[in-house]
Amino acid sequence: MGAFAFASPAILGALVLLPAIWWLLKLTPPRPQQEVFPPLKILARVIKREETPAKSPWWLTLLRMLMATLVILALAEPVLNPRTTTITAGGPLAIVMDNGWASANDWPNRKTMAETLIDEAEKQNVPVSLIFTAEQQQDAVPGAAASAREKLEAANPRPLTPDRDRALVALQAALQGVRPGTIAFISDGIAAREDERIMARFSELSPQDIRLIAEDGSKVLALTGADNKADSLSVKVSRLAAGAPQQVTVDAQDQQGRPLASGVASFAPEATTATADIAAPFELRNDFARLSIPGLANAGTVHLLDDGFRRRRVALLSGDASDEFQPLLSPLYYIERALQPYADIIKPQEKDLAVSLPELLQQNPSAIIMADIGRLPQDMYEPMQQWLNKGGMLIRFAGPRLAAAPAGDPLVPVTLRQGERELGGALSWAEPQPLADFPANGPFAGLSAPKDVLVKRQVLAEPTPDLAERTWASLADGTPLVTEKNTGAGRIVLFHVSAEATWSNLPITGEFVEMLRRVVQLANAGGAVAENNGVSAPSLPPYRLLTANGALTAETAMARPMELGPRRPQAASFDNPPGLYGSEDGYSALNLLPRNAELKPLNTEGGTAPLVREALSGQNAVALKPPLLTIALALFLLDSLIVLIMGGAFARIDRRGATAALIGLGLILATPADHARANDARPGDEQLLTRLDTTHLAYVKTGEADVDQLSERGLQGLTEFLTYRTTLEPGAPVGVDISRDELSLYPIIFWPISASAPMPSAAAISRIDAYMRAGGTVLFDTRDQLQGFGGDGGVSANGERLRQILANIDIPPLEPVPKDHVLTRSFYLLTSFPGRYSGSPLWVESRQEARSSKSGVSSSGDGVTPIMITGNDLLAAWAVDGNGLPVMPTVPPDETQREMSYRAGVNIMMYMLTGNYKADQVHVPALLERLGQ
Repeated sequence: MGAFAFASPAILGALVLLPAIWWLLKLTPPRPQQEVFPPLKILARVIKREETPAKSPWWLTLLRMLMATLVILALAEPVLNPRTTTITAGGPLAIVMDNGWASANDWPNRKTMAETLIDEAEKQNVPVSLIFTAEQQQDAVPGAAASAREKLEAANPRPLTPDRDRALVALQAALQGVRPGTIAFISDGIAAREDERIMARFSELSPQDIRLIAEDGSKVLALTGADNKADSLSVKVSRLAAGAPQQVTVDAQDQQGRPLASGVASFAPEATTATADIAAPFELRNDFARLSIPGLANAGTVHLLDDGFRRRRVALLSGDASDEFQPLLSPLYYIERALQPYADIIKPQEKDLAVSLPELLQQNPSAIIMADIGRLPQDMYEPMQQWLNKGGMLIRFAGPRLAAAPAGDPLVPVTLRQGERELGGALSWAEPQPLADFPANGPFAGLSAPKDVLVKRQVLAEPTPDLAERTWASLADGTPLVTEKNTGAGRIVLFHVSAEATWSNLPITGEFVEMLRRVVQLANAGGAVAENNGVSAPSLPPYRLLTANGALTAETAMARPMELGPRRPQAASFDNPPGLYGSEDGYSALNLLPRNAELKPLNTEGGTAPLVREALSGQNAVALKPPLLTIALALFLLDSLIVLIMGGAFARIDRRGATAALIGLGLILATPADHARANDARPGDEQLLTRLDTTHLAYVKTGEADVDQLSERGLQGLTEFLTYRTTLEPGAPVGVDISRDELSLYPIIFWPISASAPMPSAAAISRIDAYMRAGGTVLFDTRDQLQGFGGDGGVSANGERLRQILANIDIPPLEPVPKDHVLTRSFYLLTSFPGRYSGSPLWVESRQEARSSKSGVSSSGDGVTPIMITGNDLLAAWAVDGNGLPVMPTVPPDETQREMSYRAGVNIMMYMLTGNYKADQVHVPALLERLGQ
């Protein structure tokens, strides 16, 4: 009957009994009649009368007839989408089932189809041979249907490409010349390697028919490559079915599976490949761990990204001590700034290479950059060579030391001539040389050679037959600019110019950043790989493997280590499934498909046996007996309810009570629910809110009552002076407990040092360190006229306590406030910062920029010092009592010194609140006029 069939059609004959059922069902007993109960009245009215049943309503009879019809139809076992074909019973049933990566999305449908085939074989008492194409161990011996059903239940899709050739070999050996009746090939529809003649191979088994069961392939997609370009990540997407235009979204996720960015691949009509560009900053792309197509969870739609897309750990070494006041002349200045956006920079703690280099090698960096280092300590060459053999990258820059180094250095990629070539020298050219176009086969391919880069000096390479092959960049006259050499699993790269701008202007160009980025990107992100027991080609153990559903798992027992070097696999296999190989410190990704692979449909030509094609979805038979019985049961319950209502079962319910219950339920539903709010308030929050709209001066509570009281009075005096002399009107002074109070509310915190006070805990000092790193400033006052902080002379008790505190704080280099510092002119023009005493300088962060020798004004003043140190006891000089009179005398007694102390406090507060804007050259004329210059 078209899309319907009945397994027991004889039962449909019961439909002829429906008229009799109608006649039986239309009878129903009459409704009981209510009578008054008094006994005498009952006895008086007892009359024996004959009662006849009344007819049931037509709609109730129709309901019961429908229920009877549904029961009869259900007993006839109707089936939707019945299978129009059956397996051939002339031999065993052979089911060849693809369980590769493409079967993960519709695996339940495939299992249902296989179960249906096994059920048919069981009904016809035909043995079943079940074999999977993505399993390494194949067992295709025909057996009972129950055994095949158990084998099917235990099977799962694999993150591999089906190996149908292996499966057919195993099937042929298992049949041992027995001709199968039907071969059911449940395929994913994708052509795999070595299966161009798959149908011919099936026909060689001489089956009576072949049934090809496969989807149309419209939803089969795969990611087959990714390139991390300069400004985006380019992802190649392949589809199986070429046809209408299609857009596919590709998500980039981090290691926790959170999406970070996405791109869209647009397929042109009849095109099978497209490219999605994921535009994101390089810093964000460093966090990409995998690419995936949302909505399709299988190993083919996931592309793992290994350390080749991650930040590198780069160690920096220089042959010259860096000048903090002349950073532009530092050999590592431009290198460090070029690498900071995408690499983790590590620097040696010691200047001695014999000490610093082993420490750097222990950290297993991806690359080591040496700027103008001519010779290493003799015992360092062997460790460096071992590090290179295991995959490290050494990047060297030329300089006077390298040019003067003796020949025979094993850590240079080419043989160098003694000395360097420069304008006007023995080896010279008439004018500075520009760069030539970059070779197409090097890492700089695609970059435009900068036309404004000129080279004035360089180290020259001796001509050798392989010099051109080792050259990544050269000058216009053909002399090499960047050369390289592979050594073991590592590489040595040499820039033939210096790392700063004395030999060429290349380091100050944007092209230098991109060139250095590409060179470092070639290094192994996990550093040098571990040794492999002396094996020349190292291998990586499996770390995380990809499941068929596209998830990473730690179950790696079935995988072998992945070999590196020339024998590194290009695609997943039984021995090396797709996943990550290595360790937590560094790993390499092996994806399912080879790079730039394309999906192609399965070739079904060439077979001689009869071929029947079936679709996987929409052809599964659906039994309608359970839903029909369910509907009949629901109608029976409805009929019972109707009979109860007609019999008056609900007539005695109190209507008033029911009405009240309904009204109460309505009120409950109509009353809006009170929104629950999380109470995240903490003690002290109200006080903090009152301090947000007003600037408060803060001091550290030392725990000594006299010191804390003097600090409060000192800040009260400075507050009154600021209110009177400036537009700043601070609130009341605040004492803070550095171990628990919120410190970010205050621009500056005054800390009077007292040796007799309890030593702050490490956690409290850490909070002060974090406060200073976040932009706050702490003014330490030892109150003892500290003369030479950091010197070798005797230090007071308060000074020693300050040393103990600062030993746990990352403080910058310090210097006394220079005469041209912004602090000396932020409000008043000052030359000193006295307090109760006047003999101690005010120490601030040392300025790292070069000073101007012409104007005497700071050439720049970026940032505000996070730390100030003095011993002049500023708080005692500012302290006032309730009448506004000084509490402590100055030493020596001098009201002018107290006035200058207040002015110093004003300058400090103006500097804290306004920064260093007074260093702007706009103010220079007015300041010079005030100074009389």
